[in-house]
Amino acid sequence: MSGALLHADKVMRYRDPQFKVPAAKLLPTQYLVVDDGTALVTVLGSCVAACIRDPMLQLGGMNHFLLPEGNTGDGAPARYGSYAMEVLINELLKRGASRKRLEAKVFGGANVLKGFTSNPVGTRNAEFVRAYLDAERIPVVAEDLCGIHPRKVFFFPQTGKVMVNRLPHAHDAEVAAAESAVRQRLSRTPVSGDVELF
Repeated sequence: MSGALLHADKVMRYRDPQFKVPAAKLLPTQYLVVDDGTALVTVLGSCVAACIRDPMLQLGGMNHFLLPEGNTGDGAPARYGSYAMEVLINELLKRGASRKRLEAKVFGGANVLKGFTSNPVGTRNAEFVRAYLDAERIPVVAEDLCGIHPRKVFFFPQTGKVMVNRLPHAHDAEVAAAESAVRQRLSRTPVSGDVELF
């Protein structure tokens, strides 16, 4: 089982009791590419997750980003979609995927924070991921973006199947608090290290 992280935190692995498969739960700023039957799982509010796969190789990955674009030199580039998309695609290509065969399914971008009505971050994240994939000529074969509900996403890279559970509004505060906590932690992260993209 292999994968790589955008951030220093470890991806939590467990056995999913519902689907009875190994699973990996991605938090904001993380991504993982697998080809071994592992389900990739995340919970999204205004964040977006892109699930990209090469169907011929049954190889796929997921990312989870907080904001569309920003200064990747700020010490926490993994929070930005521009960085998260590039490293996910590069990891897939490095593992043998063909750019011509890549297909995407995208989720999240809900506007769960009340009071943010002009240019909300969820809408900006959704617009960003669509535009990025269009520019890269990677077809979006399924999406569940925007709206007001947080989502729990299960992606099965071997088959390409995705299960999305829309969470009730009772979870809005929890999801928003988790996203805000990650943003605050990242804003305190000192600039360090180099990342080589290819």
